[in-house]
Amino acid sequence: MGNEVIKKLIPLVKKPSLISRRGVEAGFRRGRGFSVKELEMVGLSVRDAKRLGLRIDPRRRSAHEENVKLLREYLKEILK
Repeated sequence: MGNEVIKKLIPLVKKPSLISRRGVEAGFRRGRGFSVKELEMVGLSVRDAKRLGLRIDPRRRSAHEENVKLLREYLKEILK
């Protein structure tokens, strides 16, 4: 169960806006890890997230609601 669920826990980040290339769609792509702000919104510390095997990207400062929702669902699955 653990590995299957963790594989689904890939955070989303916004694509960089490329002004020089017109026609590039803005959207989301796969990120390196969850931001510290997203972890705090769910109630996890960085230490707890590492214990659970979650990927963390300390450089990110943004918090996306999609990632927070994904983390909450994951915690519900674990606490069952």
